[in-house]
Amino acid sequence: MACSLLALVCWASGEHGAQTFTIVELNCENLFDTVRDSLHDDAQFQPTGDHHWTPSRYWRKLNRTAQTIIAAGTEGSDWLPADLVALVEVENDTVLNDLCQRSALRNARYRYLVTHGSDGRGMNVALLYSPFTFHLTHWRAVSVKPIDGMKPTRDLLYAAGETIVGDTVHVIVAHAPSRTGGERATRRFRQVVAEHIVALIDSVRQVQADAKIVVAGDLNDYSSDASVKAIVAAGMDNISSMAQGRHGARGTYRYHGRWGSLDHIIVSKVFSQNLVETFILDEPFLLASDEKYGGTQPRRSYLGPRYLDGFSDHLPLVARFTLAR
Repeated sequence: MACSLLALVCWASGEHGAQTFTIVELNCENLFDTVRDSLHDDAQFQPTGDHHWTPSRYWRKLNRTAQTIIAAGTEGSDWLPADLVALVEVENDTVLNDLCQRSALRNARYRYLVTHGSDGRGMNVALLYSPFTFHLTHWRAVSVKPIDGMKPTRDLLYAAGETIVGDTVHVIVAHAPSRTGGERATRRFRQVVAEHIVALIDSVRQVQADAKIVVAGDLNDYSSDASVKAIVAAGMDNISSMAQGRHGARGTYRYHGRWGSLDHIIVSKVFSQNLVETFILDEPFLLASDEKYGGTQPRRSYLGPRYLDGFSDHLPLVARFTLAR
C-alpha cells in the first residue's frame, strides 16, 4: 500500500477527481517507547517492567498502529492517506517520530503534533496531518486545571489549518479522565474537560462564527452522558454516535461482552453538512474472538500484564467529508 509523492500531489491539486477530507480517531492503547522517563510513572512499560515492553514489542506495536492507520485511508480501489489522524494514548515525540518516519506509515509523509501534559504516566494526545492536504497555520496545547480530588490529566491539543480548497478546519484532540474509581465518582472530572472543550469552541467562533470545528478523541463517556451532551449543546453534531462497523462491531470498545463507544468525532453543524459517512473501522485483522462472552472484540495488545500481540483495545473511527471549491 505504498503511497507515492506523485499520487499525493495529484490529489492535492484536485486531479484525482471527487475530493474528500478524511479524519480518523484512534486510541492506540499505551503506545510507549522503552526508555525510562524519570518524570512519569512508565516503569511497567520497560523491558524489566511487568509488561516486559521490549524494543521488538515496541516496533511491532508501531507497525501495527501504522497498519491500522493505513487501512483507515483505503477508499474504494484507491489508497489515500487520511488527512488528519487524532491519536490518544501516545507517550512522546520519540514515539510519534518513529511512527511517522520509521514505521510502515513512513511513505504517507505525515507530520505530527503532540502535547506534553501533566498526566502521571506521561500519556499524551497527538495529531498526524498530511502537509499535502492540510496546511497547518496554528497549534497549541491547552492545559486542564484539576479540580479538587482530580489527578493531573492530559492537555487538549488545538490545531488549525487550511484544506486544499482554502477552508480552515479547527481540530481539538482530547482524552478525558478515565472511569477508574467509579463512573459516578469521576464524572465531574470529565465534565471539567468538556467545559474546556466548549470554551475552545466558543473562542474559535468569536473569530469565525461559521467555523468548521472537529472534536476527536476518547472522552471516556458515552453519547448519552453529560460531558458529551455538553459539547453537543455548543452547536455541535456527534456524527459518530450511531457509527457501526462493517464486520459486526457496534462500538469502538467492548467491556464484559457489550459494545460501546467512548471514542467520538463531534463536528460543528456547518461541517456536518459536508459529511459523507462515519463508520467504525473493524477490519478482520483488528478483531479477535471473545472467548468468554462470544462474538468478537478489538484485538488488543495487553490484557492486564499478559501480552496478546494485538493492535489496540479500541477500534478507530473514520469520518469522510466532501470538499467544495
